[in-house]
Amino acid sequence: MATVTGPAAAADVPAGERGETRVADRVVAKIAARAAREALRAASPGVPTDAHATVTVDRREVHPPFGEARLRIAVELAYPAPIGARCGQVRRQVTARVSELAGMVVAEVAVQVERLNSPLLTDRGRERVR
Repeated sequence: MATVTGPAAAADVPAGERGETRVADRVVAKIAARAAREALRAASPGVPTDAHATVTVDRREVHPPFGEARLRIAVELAYPAPIGARCGQVRRQVTARVSELAGMVVAEVAVQVERLNSPLLTDRGRERVR
């Protein structure tokens, strides 16, 4: 008696019995944070930036196979800068990267500006004010 292995064996197993792949919430958060940093670095090269991500993943059957993600991103921006435009760039980049790398439908990306960094404020501590 011969046993079937490889692709032919996988085709014989019904879809419901093969299992499923799930992308962990922390993986989606890491993808989102990295995508936010990529967007901010592209917008302001040479300016140090930081982005943190918290993620809520809604795995509805309506959006197979990997579910639906609702993301909240907290960022630090250099100031002065067009804040709305930067948030839009972050939103677009995060949506594209999470869809591409995690295979999830991104229903919402909320960008929160946590802190504005100004060169005037960072240099203030170094010099004496008269």
